[in-house]
Amino acid sequence: MSEVASKARGLVVFDLDGTLVDDMHLIGQSAARVIHEAFGTPLEVAAAQYYSTTGKPFELQLRELYPEATPFELSRTVSKFHETKVKDAYRQASLFREVPEVLRRLDRSGWSLVVATGAEKEMAELILEREGIAFLIQKVLGAGQGTKDVHLREYSALLPGLPHVMVGDSRFDMEVARQFPDYLILGRASHLADWTLTPNDLKRWGARWADYTLERLPEVLDELAPPASG
Repeated sequence: MSEVASKARGLVVFDLDGTLVDDMHLIGQSAARVIHEAFGTPLEVAAAQYYSTTGKPFELQLRELYPEATPFELSRTVSKFHETKVKDAYRQASLFREVPEVLRRLDRSGWSLVVATGAEKEMAELILEREGIAFLIQKVLGAGQGTKDVHLREYSALLPGLPHVMVGDSRFDMEVARQFPDYLILGRASHLADWTLTPNDLKRWGARWADYTLERLPEVLDELAPPASG
């Protein structure tokens, strides 16, 4: 992956889990098992807790959900979650069906494509490489580079005068991106067996457009992305 190069159109920032990679059902199952083992929460309740706070780093989710947990409990649970996520979720996960072609179309149209994720940068890059799309992604910022607001602030400084777009799948993604007026916010809705997040939910939290698939993303950017300034 190379540093972001100046292109004609602008910058599109993608969340990874649940946006490019169809893995939220697997990650939710991993999180529920870990939360159940750590705090005794019933599995269905634990899964709902995870989905309702997803998008944040897992430790922040736990602090919100279990404010009385000790630092040791938090650290142990976070470590177990990352271990389980890698072993049970990322190993099985794959891209959403439409993602490779959508990214190729955006690249051909002159958009620079980057990733902002709560996963570890190295793991995200391994998944992108395994799925054959790493060559389309110019930069990845992960947990080791700060939280998503830090990522968006860093990406804001790139390609000045050109449109910036955030594409995410959670309330947290939408609300973080709203802190940056220069971003056009778009969302992928989700309909899992035990959790649903509708396009209207994402729009209520700040998305200009949202759907259950990103298939129309190139056309949406043609319609909604502001023209370059300067």
